[in-house]
Amino acid sequence: MQTTIIPHTQKPLVSRTYPSQSELNLAIQNASDAQKVWHKVPLQDRIDISRKFVDQFKHFSTDISLELSLQIGRPVSQCLGEINTMLHRAEYMISVASEALADVSLKDTDKPGFKRYIKRTPLGVVFAIVPWNFPYLVTVNSVLPAIIAGNAVLLKPSPQTPLAAERFALALTHAGVPDNVIQVVHLSPSLTSFAVQHPLVDFISFTGSVSGGHSIVKLVADGPGFTGVGLELGGKDPAYVRGDAILGYTIAELVDGRCKIWAFFNSGQSCCAVERIYVHESLYDEFVQKFVDVVKTYKLGDPTKSETNLGPVVSVASAERIRKQVADAISAGAKPLIPEDLFSIAIPYTAYVAPQVLINVNHSMDVMKDETFGPVVGIQRVSSDEEAIKLMNDSPYGLTASIWTNAEENPESEKAFLRIVDQLETGTVFLNRCDYLDPALAWTGVKDSGRGVSLSKFGYDQLTRAKSVYMKIRTSTT
Repeated sequence: MQTTIIPHTQKPLVSRTYPSQSELNLAIQNASDAQKVWHKVPLQDRIDISRKFVDQFKHFSTDISLELSLQIGRPVSQCLGEINTMLHRAEYMISVASEALADVSLKDTDKPGFKRYIKRTPLGVVFAIVPWNFPYLVTVNSVLPAIIAGNAVLLKPSPQTPLAAERFALALTHAGVPDNVIQVVHLSPSLTSFAVQHPLVDFISFTGSVSGGHSIVKLVADGPGFTGVGLELGGKDPAYVRGDAILGYTIAELVDGRCKIWAFFNSGQSCCAVERIYVHESLYDEFVQKFVDVVKTYKLGDPTKSETNLGPVVSVASAERIRKQVADAISAGAKPLIPEDLFSIAIPYTAYVAPQVLINVNHSMDVMKDETFGPVVGIQRVSSDEEAIKLMNDSPYGLTASIWTNAEENPESEKAFLRIVDQLETGTVFLNRCDYLDPALAWTGVKDSGRGVSLSKFGYDQLTRAKSVYMKIRTSTT
C-alpha cells in the first residue's frame, strides 16, 4: 500500500493498494490485447477521441487546483496554470498528429512499376513512469501522443500524485479510449521492475531522477528483450546575463518572471528551473540587489491560501537534503543574502524551506553543479562570454539555458547569442526568456538530462517505429 502525505500538514491524503504480481501481469496482458484492436482504429478517429479528451478535462467540476496543491504543496493560486498549459500542449500534439504519423511517400523518385513508402506503426504497450512535480504536464507529454499513435499505455504515477493520474485516465476513458488502452497502475519498486522487464512491454517512458534513469536502463539491459527507453531526467539550468543586457527587462522577466522567480516557481522543483545565474561584472551588483529585493517579498506558507506564493517542498526528506546543500556551500565560503529569520515558518523537520540566494559561489560547490530541486539559486560574477560558456557547460546536466542580451537594438548581440548557442551543451537555448516549453519545439536533453524526444512532431518518433513498404507492381515480362 502507498499513502500520499500532504506536504504542508504531513497528514495522509489518500492511500492506494498495490496489485499482486499476477494482477499486474494480467493488466499488461490486457493492455497488449487491447492495443491490437486500438491500433486498427483509424488515425482520424483516434485524433477525434483525443479532442474529446480535451473537452472532457475542461469540464471536470471538482477543484483540481486544490487537489493538486494538497498532493504536491504548490500554492493553489499557481496550480491552474499547469492545467491550462497541459491542455494547450494536448491541443498542439493533436494538431500535428496527422502530419507526424502520415506515411512518407517516395513517389517522386519511384521508378515506373514500383511504389515505395514508409509507415509509422505503434510500438505496442508503453509503460509511462511519471513524477510528482508537474504530473499533468509530464503525463500529457508521453501518454497522449502514445495513445494517438495507436499504443496502449500503463501509467504509473508517483505515490505523491495518484489523483492526477487517475483524473487524466478518467478523462481519456470518458472521451472514448477503451479501458485497457489506458490503465493507471500504482506500483511498488519491485512491481515496477517486473513491469519494466515484462516481455509484453515495448517501450519505457521514464521521467525522474538520474539514478532512477540508470536503474531503468540496467533493468532493460538485464531483461528478456530490447525494450526501448526514453529518459527525461534532471537539470541544473543556467542563465547568463551579458553586459549589454537591458537590466530592467531582464530583472522583470528572469527575476520577477511575471510575479514569480523562475528559480523558485513550484519551490524550485522543476527540472528546468533556473538554479544558477552568471552575471557580467558590469551589471552584477545591481542585479543581485534587485534579485534579493524580490525574494524578500515572497509569502511562504500554507499553499491552500490565496496569498501564499511559495509553498513547502514535497517532503521533509527533500527539505533536509536542500538545507544540507545550502549549509555545505556556506561552509565552503558562499554568502547567504536572505536572513534566516525572514521566513520563520521554515524550521527543521518540516517540508518548508526558506528561499535563499547565494553569492561568493564557485564550481567546487555542489550548489553550482548538482541539481538542488529547491528554492535556492547561486549567482556568480563573470567577465566574458567565454567564461560564462565554460561555467554553463561545467555540469553533468544539459537541459536548458538562457541568454539575456540586447538583441533588439544591437545586431551584434544576436550574433553573439548564436555563437553561444553553438557552444552550449544543452537541449534548449532561450534568448531573453526562460523555463518555457513550446510544444512546437522538441524537448530533449544531453548528458545526464536524458535521451529521447518529447513534444513537437518529433515526439511521435520514439513512440512509433518505421515500417518500410516496397511494392513491385509491374511483373509482366512483355
